[in-house]
This record gives sequence, C-alpha cells and structure tokens, in this order.
Amino acid sequence: MGKVYDGLHRISFLINEDGVIEHVFNKFKTKDHHEVVLKFLNENR
Repeated sequence: MGKVYDGLHRISFLINEDGVIEHVFNKFKTKDHHEVVLKFLNENR
C-alpha cells in the first residue's frame, strides 16, 4: 500500500535537580529500562 511503518519510539530523559537534561535514553527495551538507567548512574558518578 506504500506506507512505511517505523514502529514505536520510546525516549526517556534524565533530568537533574536544576531542570537540565543530563542524558537521553533512546535505545532500550521497556523491560530493561531500569537496568539501563541504573547502569548509567553507576558509571557516571
């Protein structure tokens, strides 16, 4: 039919206490999201 479907795009933002976006998570699966965020936080302290 000529239509292209790209699927769902999930994006999550890590925002600091000043309201500034610290990091953008855009490649994750919903069930692994918490692991991705915790790994980022542990590696960047």
